[in-house]
Amino acid sequence: MPDLIEATGLVKRFRKITALDGLDLRVPAGQVTAVLGPNGAGKTTFVRAVATLLRPDAGKLQVLGHDASGDPMAVRRMIGLAGQSAAVEPTMTGRENLVMVARLYGQGHRQARVAAAGVLERIGLSEAADRPVKTYSGGMRRRLDLGASLVGAPRLLLMDEPTTGLDPRSCIELWDAIRDLVASGTEVLLTTQYLDEADQLAQRIVIVEAGKVIAEGTPAELKSRVGLDRIEVHTRDAGGLEAAVTVLRGLGAGNNDVEVDTATRRASVPCPDGPALLPAASAGLVGAGVGIEDITLRRPTLDEVFLALTGHHAGGPAWRACRPALCGRSSANRNSPSHRRLPHSASGRRRRSARRPPGPTGRPGAGAP
Repeated sequence: MPDLIEATGLVKRFRKITALDGLDLRVPAGQVTAVLGPNGAGKTTFVRAVATLLRPDAGKLQVLGHDASGDPMAVRRMIGLAGQSAAVEPTMTGRENLVMVARLYGQGHRQARVAAAGVLERIGLSEAADRPVKTYSGGMRRRLDLGASLVGAPRLLLMDEPTTGLDPRSCIELWDAIRDLVASGTEVLLTTQYLDEADQLAQRIVIVEAGKVIAEGTPAELKSRVGLDRIEVHTRDAGGLEAAVTVLRGLGAGNNDVEVDTATRRASVPCPDGPALLPAASAGLVGAGVGIEDITLRRPTLDEVFLALTGHHAGGPAWRACRPALCGRSSANRNSPSHRRLPHSASGRRRRSARRPPGPTGRPGAGAP
């Protein structure tokens, strides 16, 4: 299958700031690709270049076989864009919003109503379709904005940080909607700062830092780069933590390999063959009289991948707490590093807030010709 997107040596500067610094990136067809990185890494700039909303200063960008700079109209006919905020008209109903966008795509009135009805069903808003959008929740508005990007039946959907600002329930609903789109054959490229989001949705992850790709691969491939699986124990009381550490050391790791967090009564150890050693660890803890609140085998997280590749440190002031309780995870996993938001890039650049410029149809970010 040909690549959906192929960027070679892409450069984009905004005065003294270099947003893209020779970025090389290929996005294959048939899978969700997530571009992951901190604020200022160049994610949004890359998406805007793919959407033909800005022209790169140097390099070559092919989108669906078309030159994004030389033939932008051909690209716009084949893509949809859902930006960082919902671009919907609050005084109109959800159905009216979608019909309006479909008409801007050049569809006739009857065709536009049929397309709007189909999209409303796909994104789970049929029951609320005839209510004013101002009565929608934030998550419903984001889904409607997603629907507006789909009403023109794009081959490729670009999503720039789709769940920023949403509560956990709205995030999960939007994730489900994205999965349904992928199952129906829509190609998706998304950018995100949320590690859990990339892990949930993407079959391939690209990590960008300072306008360059620093790593890419499947989630499993990236996680395998940073170390072994870990057996993690959460004891019922502080008194059992020392005994748990002794048992974990007996699994074959050295003293320095056991990580202990006294505040949460947790201890963990890296294991070259974690699944095989987990029963032995459980038996050893029970034999030592350790009260176990929880014991688990934990794979390396995308957070640890990012820290290993970039050198950023979790827990600093630049980090933002991410959304807890996603996907029904246990309380132990909710507190794991994967539920944190990526820091600002090393250069200290913050993404400047700006309204998206109008797309060719007048709807901000719309991908219609």
